[in-house]
Amino acid sequence: MKLRSAVTAGLAGLVLALAVPGSAFAATGDFGYSFTDDEGRALSVTLHHPSSDACVNLPYVGSEWVEPGHSPHNDTDQWATVYEGADCTGPTWKLRPHGKPATERLKVRSVYFQSPA
Repeated sequence: MKLRSAVTAGLAGLVLALAVPGSAFAATGDFGYSFTDDEGRALSVTLHHPSSDACVNLPYVGSEWVEPGHSPHNDTDQWATVYEGADCTGPTWKLRPHGKPATERLKVRSVYFQSPA
């Protein structure tokens, strides 16, 4: 059990480090969401300056084999379209820049940030 927790924490750090893009095509700010892991723990993930104009499958919830994430919060400078399915498929919902957090009823697996024209 403790090894699994350590591995989960290590992977979370790696995912967050890799989520910071080196490209100029990035939303400025943070995008976060919550999820429940396979041991029933409530966890949160924050993507710092996520990539724009590309579909992002959300870490830990971007697969149909796990429960989706919920309660997304777009605190970036760009509109975010969240998708219930992986690979930006399924029902969608738009979150305004620097908006309030959504409720846990909004399920998410992927997100797309629209860069300004």
